[in-house]
Amino acid sequence: MGAGVAEDLGALRRFASDQLVTLAKLVVENAFQPIVEVGTGAVFGHESLMRGQDRIGFESPLDLLDQAAATGQLLPLEQMVATRALAKFATLPDRAGATLFLNLDVRLIPEGNELVDTLLDQLRKAHVPPSSVCFELSERFDNTRVPEFAALVERLRRSGFKLAIDDFGVGHGEMKLLCDYPVDYVKIDRHFITGLDSNPRKRHLVKNIVNFCHVLGVRVIAEGIETENEFLACREFGVDLVQGWYIARPSTIVSELKSAFPHLQDVGKARRATQSLDEILIRKQIETLPTVFEHENIDHVFDLFRRNPGQSFFPVLNANGEPRGIINERHLKEYIYQPFGRDLLKNKLYERSISHFVDRAPIVGLDADAERLMTMFANMEGSDCVILTENMRYAGVVSAASLIRIMSEKQLKTAQDQNPLTGLPGNRAIRDFMRSAALDGDGTRFCCYCDFDHFKPFNDHYGFHQGDHAISLFAALLRRYFFSEDDFLGHVGGDDFFIGVNDWTREELAEILDRLLSDFHDDVIDLYSEADRQAGHIRGLDRQGLERDFPLMRCSIGVLELPSGLVIDDVNRISGEIAELKKQAKESAEGVVIGVSGDKEATLSSGRAA
Repeated sequence: MGAGVAEDLGALRRFASDQLVTLAKLVVENAFQPIVEVGTGAVFGHESLMRGQDRIGFESPLDLLDQAAATGQLLPLEQMVATRALAKFATLPDRAGATLFLNLDVRLIPEGNELVDTLLDQLRKAHVPPSSVCFELSERFDNTRVPEFAALVERLRRSGFKLAIDDFGVGHGEMKLLCDYPVDYVKIDRHFITGLDSNPRKRHLVKNIVNFCHVLGVRVIAEGIETENEFLACREFGVDLVQGWYIARPSTIVSELKSAFPHLQDVGKARRATQSLDEILIRKQIETLPTVFEHENIDHVFDLFRRNPGQSFFPVLNANGEPRGIINERHLKEYIYQPFGRDLLKNKLYERSISHFVDRAPIVGLDADAERLMTMFANMEGSDCVILTENMRYAGVVSAASLIRIMSEKQLKTAQDQNPLTGLPGNRAIRDFMRSAALDGDGTRFCCYCDFDHFKPFNDHYGFHQGDHAISLFAALLRRYFFSEDDFLGHVGGDDFFIGVNDWTREELAEILDRLLSDFHDDVIDLYSEADRQAGHIRGLDRQGLERDFPLMRCSIGVLELPSGLVIDDVNRISGEIAELKKQAKESAEGVVIGVSGDKEATLSSGRAA
């Protein structure tokens, strides 16, 4: 920037200090950045961001806000910006059910009621429910230290507004906010999202932030997503909503704003082609209880309990259909059994609305696995249920009894999937393991496909009883060498087996596989006749019905390595890569081929070669 231009901007800024709001009305615009549902790509809402401040000499919106606060003009500036944002939001053709995210500066909290009054008036005129507006609590300062903060939060909730913690992880007092106040969303700061796919420490932190937020009934938004891999990592960890340049940049032009980004469903070849066993079982047990809207009259709740005498709680939703928690009968009984208690509840001066009685409950999407639901339920002491959502909207609840039924049926289905000869899990469990391993990039993972060579001639020559003996023998050897709780063994069928391990080194795995193959060769040769052992082959028919000699049976193993940090959202890609490695292993002298996912060339490897 030239000296002359800088001097002009400095003079403009000094002049603007006296007429800040007047000048801001001429140049400041509201840009909207979409906040998108991870699972569907549908636009859930928009964050309003300030643009144009540079035209009056301010480098950033924060710079302008700081100057406004210093000159006593922050409230009228924020009222102007918020009013314009709401007016633009009201023109969106698909705003029904959408949410407008507005930043709430901590310095405005003492005057927050004036800002809320202005917004409520604008909302009434635009016929937009307050639940369509979410205030983001900036953590540049500690909100909880402001004396008026608790009263302002109570009023915002009573009015139906939603609350989000912005810049979570780098601000002040955010854990106090999450613990002590009814927050709807946590926005993870972009510091933790940048490079998330390749940074184990960030992955661990984000994974745990998502888990404890969901237990508390809080939804998670990831800010600043700029790459496909960052998006995939967020989807892997159960993040609910995302925003960032990878999705869309902020725009001041309404016509440029999209209602959905459907291609996000196909990123990484889609999360899965079919429903998992867990989702099928959960959908069977979900209870679609009647719901209460937080803005409804308290009489509606009494009527609901009267018509459903066996039900002790009901889910509470906002006007957009998002769950807020549950309302429990025991809280209302405290008033019902008091003299004039019911009349007191309905007294407008007393102001005890439905939102006053809402208890938090764990909230999670329908695609969560059964073990995660059980863990969430156990960690939220005193919770009556887990609330399930689909596309961020209420879908139903599962109770403790429903969770027990889900887990029991899952165990039964898993047992039914086991191979009767070996007792090892079958194809459904193998596919679930591969899907889970592919999405968990915290460590190195290996998927091993084992296949007998020349098994059919042996089975035809000696009979299926000896064939079954060879299969049982290999299964016993697998259990001998892979006995840790973290090791996975599966039986694909016939003479095909699967091994899955985590956090092994390539050298360790190669050594164990070499022992496995050596022991199998030593044991299986005893199943042949003395004459066949001496000859080193047997006579049999090939697949074309022609008689020829076949070598003695061995096992070949194709091994696919998924390096630490690699996240794959398509289990079919893994299956394809393993199939190619298995083919190479059959053609190799060593019998083992190890390849890294995505690499074109595999490595011939065994314990002997290593």
